[in-house]
Amino acid sequence: MSLSRRQWLASGLAASASSSLLAPSLFAAEAGELIYANPLEAASDVAKFKMEGDAKVDFPNGRMQLSALRDAAEGQASNFVFWCPEVFPDHVEISWNFWPLKEPGLCILFFAAGGVNGEHILSPKLKARAGIYDQYTKSDVKALQISYFRRRWEEERAFHLANLRYAPGFEMLAQGADPLPDVEDARPPYRIKIRKSGASVAFTINDLPVVNWTGAADRQWPTGGSIGFRQMAPLVAEYADLEVRKIKA
Repeated sequence: MSLSRRQWLASGLAASASSSLLAPSLFAAEAGELIYANPLEAASDVAKFKMEGDAKVDFPNGRMQLSALRDAAEGQASNFVFWCPEVFPDHVEISWNFWPLKEPGLCILFFAAGGVNGEHILSPKLKARAGIYDQYTKSDVKALQISYFRRRWEEERAFHLANLRYAPGFEMLAQGADPLPDVEDARPPYRIKIRKSGASVAFTINDLPVVNWTGAADRQWPTGGSIGFRQMAPLVAEYADLEVRKIKA
């Protein structure tokens, strides 16, 4: 493990320790009106989505299957992000079903995503992106992100964590134990759920609390925005039944 990775892990554990003191109010918040639903079962369901990077979108099992077209040996150039162009408000619950099919790799959901000056995430005013991670964290994108099923690197496979981060920057906000098993032992689908309300985020898998975080009140955190599915090669995974619901603020 490199020194930089040790530093990232240490900062994340400190953030997790802080967030663990919070009351689990967002976990208990009531989900209400359904404002977006997408079965992700056919190409027509993602006709308006935007791929950044080289990847294949297929539906062999009646659900969206994502896989990289480049070899993982190409590093960051082999990874990709698949954006849903809808702009969702603050105070929402985002959920979907998840099937891990081939590892190693890693999954991320970007949410509340847009430009640093309020642009739509797909605005031509923003710098070009092609799946390379720094283009999302060291550029003109403002977003929250949750990483899960982290199996890309040896230390990730040895100790399974979900990470909540903020961009611009690579700021670790919180970590939690990821209950997802390896592909060999998986019994999908797993219902992945993110609740975002103001400066608070709650992340669950099959309704098991994983991350509970509230940021400093004096900072300007993202509010509404778009969502994007990111994978690191050579992961192959499937997604279905994407829903966004309002929650009580």
